Amino acid sequence: MTLPFDGAITRYLEEDAPDEIREAIKDADKHDILDPAYPHDSPIDKDDYKDALEDLQEELVRLQADVKATGKRLVIVFEGRDAAGKGGTIKRLRENLNPRVARLVALPKPSDTEAGQWYFQRYVDQLPTAGEMVIFDRSWYNRGVVEKVFGFCTDEQRERFFRQLPSFEQMLVDEGIVLIKLWLNVGRAEQLRRFLKREKDPLKQWKLSSIDVEGLALWDAYSEAIGETLLRSHSPITPWTVIRSDDKKRARLAAIRTVLSRVEYAGKRPEKIGDIDAAICGGPDVWDA
Repeated sequence: MTLPFDGAITRYLEEDAPDEIREAIKDADKHDILDPAYPHDSPIDKDDYKDALEDLQEELVRLQADVKATGKRLVIVFEGRDAAGKGGTIKRLRENLNPRVARLVALPKPSDTEAGQWYFQRYVDQLPTAGEMVIFDRSWYNRGVVEKVFGFCTDEQRERFFRQLPSFEQMLVDEGIVLIKLWLNVGRAEQLRRFLKREKDPLKQWKLSSIDVEGLALWDAYSEAIGETLLRSHSPITPWTVIRSDDKKRARLAAIRTVLSRVEYAGKRPEKIGDIDAAICGGPDVWDA
């Protein structure tokens, strides 16, 4: 089988990965939690996950009905490390919702025209109208992290971003938009294991990009950019919810519970939402570099 990028991910594991990361992956069973600092020793029970997800998806349908009926505007920002599980979490959040109400935005690289505009402009164009929720699969926070790590923006452009960011998000809130920011984080060994799985799965190879491959050696640079971005963009008005996603299923439940807990809607049933796992979900203090 031909591997994408000439097997660069496998080659990184064998030749360049830190010894402790290589050993953690090679010594582990398929379902083992690789990060010793992760607060749970094993993944959530499949039946418990299935039952909880069903209840949460029923609540999401109720939320959707209320958004449409009342004209609420909801923005959910999904950010995180590569392979942290953003796509899978978004899929479970949206799969029973009307795409005309719950719209997904995953913008490509800016065009030449967009690159010449105000940085936030192309995101403003995607904001929800009355009765709509918009889910950003990556967002304006690209400038804080990815663009910084790969040199796609200058330091002056990034500083301008951070100066304008509080006012930009404050305007959204003042306009009545409910803004929820979720950061999914994953340990280094688990991230590499997920990349290796994608590399070998013909149905998932499309998820890999050159950024993923080049980013393997830039873990520390990513960590520094992430830490700074969370510190400079977390506030009581527009807080971050950080979710440790080494167990994908636990992370999905925590993310959906966070969304449902942050919005008031008709017919809300707290007993169906359940408690958010504070061991893996909280503010920037939960983030583990």
